[in-house]
Amino acid sequence: MKWDSLLNDGFNSIAGAVSGGLDSCTVTHWLTSKGFTVNCYTVDLGQPDESNIDSIKNRMIASGASKSEILPGKKLLAKAGLKVIQAQAKYEGGYWNTTGIARPITTQIILEEIQNTDTQVFFHGATGRGNDQVRFQLAVNMMNPSMNVYAPWRDPEFIDQFPGRQEMIDYCHRNGIPIGSKVDASYSTDANLLGLTHEAGDLEDVQISPSFVTPGMGVWPYEAPDKPEIVSINWVEGIPTEINGDRLGLVEIFERANNIGGRNGVGIGNHVVENRFVGVKSRGLYESPGMELLGSSYEYLLQFMIDRRAREFFEVISSVVSKQIYQGYWMDLATVSALNALKPITQLITGKISVKLYKGKIEFDSIENTPEAIPNSLYTDDSSMEAVGSYSHLDAEGFLQVLGVSAKNIGKKQFKFIRDRWIND
Repeated sequence: MKWDSLLNDGFNSIAGAVSGGLDSCTVTHWLTSKGFTVNCYTVDLGQPDESNIDSIKNRMIASGASKSEILPGKKLLAKAGLKVIQAQAKYEGGYWNTTGIARPITTQIILEEIQNTDTQVFFHGATGRGNDQVRFQLAVNMMNPSMNVYAPWRDPEFIDQFPGRQEMIDYCHRNGIPIGSKVDASYSTDANLLGLTHEAGDLEDVQISPSFVTPGMGVWPYEAPDKPEIVSINWVEGIPTEINGDRLGLVEIFERANNIGGRNGVGIGNHVVENRFVGVKSRGLYESPGMELLGSSYEYLLQFMIDRRAREFFEVISSVVSKQIYQGYWMDLATVSALNALKPITQLITGKISVKLYKGKIEFDSIENTPEAIPNSLYTDDSSMEAVGSYSHLDAEGFLQVLGVSAKNIGKKQFKFIRDRWIND
């Protein structure tokens, strides 16, 4: 979609999601110069890289915005983050897609804010090469199908004028736009309560070690303390309620987990290369200390509660949810159905667990193993090598005889072929 076609159709009022960074300032000023009335909305998602989020309003007004507002979003993002943990929804290589889940949350909050206005165009600053354009677009399309979506990075005139960051910087300097010091960074960072995404700039050169990145939510594992830290987390029906005995709200739980995990180098590392939904590969570095701490403790508890059939089912659903988030389908039927399918499992997760943090690693430490503390646990003494439990060693004789029927048939009819053609080949 081109900017002039919007004006020709009478859509001169446009609202968008802005972060207050270089792209946001450039796009806002550029659209204003074309004759649009630009209304900017920033959602407070607990961005750890913003010491004063209210300062974004001043930057956007100075960039030409008619209106700039900060909207609360931490509670909604925390709820979404918890659902991600409950589904153990990690994308390729096992990383928590904290940016992917934040986009539909951001869109939802802004659309609800402007629903009673005459705004008919939503804009965003995501590039035409990334995943975020898909996430914004699909979220808008699902929640308000009549809303037009404008992406400057897909407008030929904008691309011609701003082929890269340097052209944007020069433009902002010429027009006196206060873009701040972050434009000098050798990489780009997107931040929220759940984690940070570092990409672009020098990170695109895979010949360079990522050690030049300064963590925003903690320290590199090799910089973490030399002494392990034990952390206890209490879960009640799939919801974390306490950390180290302190009862906290969900947002505070994430904040506390971020602090504890971050100082121990947890969840801070190099993902190397991923497959973007648009079909290209990219390199990024991600931080998610709180998600990793809470998610690991949940995973350990999960293993106490579910049998192998439920575990196989869980793995399938987890994979579905992770892909749905990454590809921008957080709000569609498949995601809702998958998350609801997990509710019987989620509601079993009750218990107080302690984990050990040491230089980026999280290990199971101990658990309160009483019927009152962990009522749904399937862990018993039946596997003990001592003379306890209701499982008789003698009962295994018949079990192995049954298993042996098919194994012997394989041995008689197939094993020589398998051995000669595959095992010894």
